[in-house]
Amino acid sequence: MEGKLYGVGIGPGDPELLTLKAVRLMKESDIIFVPGTSPKETVAYQITVQAVPELAEKEVIAIPMPMSKDLRLLEETHERGAQTVAQYLREGKTCAFLTLGDPTVYSTYIYIHKKILERGLEAEIVSGIPSFCAVAAKMGISLTEKAEELHVIPAIYQIEEGMEQKGTKVFMKVGKRSQKLRQLLQEKNAKAVMIENCGMPGERIFSSLEEFPDEVGYYSLVIAKEGN
Repeated sequence: MEGKLYGVGIGPGDPELLTLKAVRLMKESDIIFVPGTSPKETVAYQITVQAVPELAEKEVIAIPMPMSKDLRLLEETHERGAQTVAQYLREGKTCAFLTLGDPTVYSTYIYIHKKILERGLEAEIVSGIPSFCAVAAKMGISLTEKAEELHVIPAIYQIEEGMEQKGTKVFMKVGKRSQKLRQLLQEKNAKAVMIENCGMPGERIFSSLEEFPDEVGYYSLVIAKEGN
């Protein structure tokens, strides 16, 4: 009998934001997959082991997921990852693949999920708290009110195009584009906040555009609203 894969969203970084379902599935799984190269040094493992100490006794396998825009490299990487996961599923193992935030929002897991389903194997997505929801809650602000639109934009790609959208704009994975993003938002007379490493060690909060540094870490997120 073949096993089943669960793509488990672990939230943005605070281990207390893991869902009860995520915790249960990690305890029940035979194999834990994490995106990265050294299993117990990955961000996903370090977050979840705080909430699920049993993880330390399980077989944890790293699936390399390079940060690249090279489509050929990404396809080859995802295919190798899916082959590794499929091997354990065919052995009848119950497996959990951990991914930050929610698996349906710019996650590394979703590519593996599709390839597992293409192989005729069983996979299920388990929702996690998205980073932009956690950031909005921490800052005590709403994402949307009344008929206000919400746009989620990957900052490593199209911040200029995203700037033209109406309503609230969320820029994810800001990193080295912080300075450019700050400039564009200032030109639009927007109001914005940024959190780097929300819920993780080293969290930093920037409550206004003027506070934005020129460069921040990969796990940085901006919520911008139109100025008055």
